[in-house]
Amino acid sequence: MARARGVRLLALESVDSTNDEARRLIETGERGPLWVVAARQTGGHGRLGRQWISPPGNLHASLVLSDFGATAIAPQLGFVAGVAALRALRATTEDVGRFALKWPNDLLIEGAKLGGILLENVSAQTGDARAPVASVAIIGIGVNCAEAPKGLPFEARALTSVGPNAPDAARLFSHLSDALVEALDLWRGGEGFAQIRDEWLKHAAYLGAPIRVELPRETIEGRFATIDATGRLILATPSGERMVEAGDVSLGPRRIAAGGVA
Repeated sequence: MARARGVRLLALESVDSTNDEARRLIETGERGPLWVVAARQTGGHGRLGRQWISPPGNLHASLVLSDFGATAIAPQLGFVAGVAALRALRATTEDVGRFALKWPNDLLIEGAKLGGILLENVSAQTGDARAPVASVAIIGIGVNCAEAPKGLPFEARALTSVGPNAPDAARLFSHLSDALVEALDLWRGGEGFAQIRDEWLKHAAYLGAPIRVELPRETIEGRFATIDATGRLILATPSGERMVEAGDVSLGPRRIAAGGVA
């Protein structure tokens, strides 16, 4: 389906980061739709520049996408990608209950981190005096197919944990590329975000549970109530609802240990 819709593929053996390669291609005129996929990343990174460990056998892929609509709706693409990734995981494992989506951009398997989505937006020159600058999105998706990184402050697992029939990176990507085309069709440049939101919430991790959200200058706690019509997290707190644009979500309140907060 993706190929029939004009989605192209650049397959690389090794690259510093598929998102960085996508950015370089955009700077030279690439507007997509184009997947950049690498067997290995030497400088993979996630949100806020955090290191993304990228051993061979895992999925490292980034989609260059333009003409998706106004820049203001670009953050919704993270939820579109999350829905597509979950569909691909379910289709390739036939295991409906294992996977969940953690706000804003993580993929979970039985509560452990399986993958993540890194959404970036690049301002590109158009050559049109009426609209000289356009937004080009990079949707980066990484999934631990063969191996999960060790020594992280949180549990991570690989798809191999589902058993001998776990898909490899190539098979998962084949389903993912088609699933993302379908999800983008459903989204329709933001017009169908309500449907994307509904599907995302059906598989949302921690929904209705007490969580804590780490922000740059504070940590807030409350119950994960929902996400709003633009994708912001709605946290129900004793002092009222808080809307969160971005942050790190963890399950449960902070634990009080001897000598301070754990």
